[in-house]
Amino acid sequence: MHPDQQRDFADFVAARSDSLIRLAYVLTNDQHAAEDLLQSALAKTAGRWRRIRGNPEMYVRRVMYHEQVDRWRSPGWGRERVMDAVPERASGDRTAEVDNRITLDQALRALPVRKRAVLVLRYYEDLPESEVAKIMGCSVGTVRSQTHQAIARLRELVGEPVTLEA
Repeated sequence: MHPDQQRDFADFVAARSDSLIRLAYVLTNDQHAAEDLLQSALAKTAGRWRRIRGNPEMYVRRVMYHEQVDRWRSPGWGRERVMDAVPERASGDRTAEVDNRITLDQALRALPVRKRAVLVLRYYEDLPESEVAKIMGCSVGTVRSQTHQAIARLRELVGEPVTLEA
């Protein structure tokens, strides 16, 4: 790879790794597997970097998705693994956590599309207000007011304080 291309790739990785690792975690539901998935996707992307045109992040996302689908399809995926000792960690009752997620999911679905989109872009994708404004084709002030209104509506629908996690 040419030094300019190496620098471009390194800049891309530095700028987009946070977003990409979140996607990898959503795909794998395991931090270590997410790191492995992202590393594998970035290695494949590096090999094709000079041929990638347009949006390299979309290319990496597509590679990650296909890699994870291949892992799901592999014969060993999901099988039990033999361990020397049983882990001492007891699993607690997570019913309340599941109920909260279901309630929040239902409340999100009840929001108008633009308000839901603002929350997803701001809190799930962790994009700055200016980027959300560009994506949605509106002003930063509109993004702020839509975010405020959406959170207020979520609080009404849920009936308790809403905490959004990135």
